[in-house]
Amino acid sequence: MSREEISEIIKRRLYAESMGRCMNPNCRCELFRLNGDVIEKAHIDPYCKSADNSFENLVVLCPTCHTDFDKNAAFSPEEVLSWKRIREQEIERFFEIKFSSFEELRNNVVPILMENKTIFEQYYLNNNIKLWREFEPTILINNRKLKAMLINNRDLFQDNPEKEYSNVEYVNIFLQHIDEFETTRGSDEKERQVLFPEVINSIFGISPVKDHLMPSTESLEALISLLNDQGKYGGIKLEASSPYINLYNNGTMRKVFLDDTPQLRQLYFDYNCFRKCKVRLESLIFAMRFIHSRGLSYYYVYNNNLREIVIKGIKIIFVYEYCLSNMMLRMMCPEKDSIIVNLHNWNGKSCISNEAYETAERMGVTLLTMDDFYEFVENTAARLD
Repeated sequence: MSREEISEIIKRRLYAESMGRCMNPNCRCELFRLNGDVIEKAHIDPYCKSADNSFENLVVLCPTCHTDFDKNAAFSPEEVLSWKRIREQEIERFFEIKFSSFEELRNNVVPILMENKTIFEQYYLNNNIKLWREFEPTILINNRKLKAMLINNRDLFQDNPEKEYSNVEYVNIFLQHIDEFETTRGSDEKERQVLFPEVINSIFGISPVKDHLMPSTESLEALISLLNDQGKYGGIKLEASSPYINLYNNGTMRKVFLDDTPQLRQLYFDYNCFRKCKVRLESLIFAMRFIHSRGLSYYYVYNNNLREIVIKGIKIIFVYEYCLSNMMLRMMCPEKDSIIVNLHNWNGKSCISNEAYETAERMGVTLLTMDDFYEFVENTAARLD
């Protein structure tokens, strides 16, 4: 009578249960290695007597421990069965890991996500099913580790009542994916209901996900200020085709694109710098790109104030007001000879009140609508030719 094959679902559960190491608590040697795995599946009650291929009757061991159990009788069936309970307790303790910050969580999660990503891209996407099946247990084990860390550190993720704006919601989807991945057959990938959410790679800064720009310039300025205080700020490029800020992290610099919304959301949450929007970032970026397109250079008066720049010795201040009033102008206390540009141009000339124009003249300040701003930039650029 031929031996019945162990089902793929049982194999997956066994791989995940092992966490990649021999189930003997006095051994725990690695089962998955670069030069091939050494995993062996042992029956607690011998198959020849029980014909039992259930998860409860199987345990994964290294070749040495398997031989000691099956042929040398070094361990009793009751002792081997107890190893499953011991490993379960070890996994539960792993679930209790609590990190003090998202950055600490990120440093532990990113290497695991990167290993999964590499395996998926090299083998699954390249349709190398044989190698995909060989490395799939590594993903199962990595997913168990990720699940433990994410569940116990969910409070470190940005949240929002609107699910599409919530990083916690994407973490929940990823956890569903992990559970489904563990219980589905490798040959049925296309039938999975919960695919890996690419937003996870964005949240952890692995690869960007292009989304909408978050509107608040003030939130971005607050982030820059805090990063600068910690020596992590490496500059910003608003005029780039894909605007970004540079961050120093563990001695290396990485770009955070401003339309990589999940990652930026997470940074805002981690640094507690969500701010009410007064100046819309999209409008400010448009103005900076126009300046750059005319060959003009500029610099920021302060690192953490993106609304004040200098062009050819002239200070320019950007505001975003439906109507720039006389009172608002007085509250700004602008320096003499500075230029104030109202980025809000939906109501044409009416975006600046007559009283504000009169006060600006007495202050020695120039007020510009966006149409006036375009003309100012063109004239400034022409003087350089």
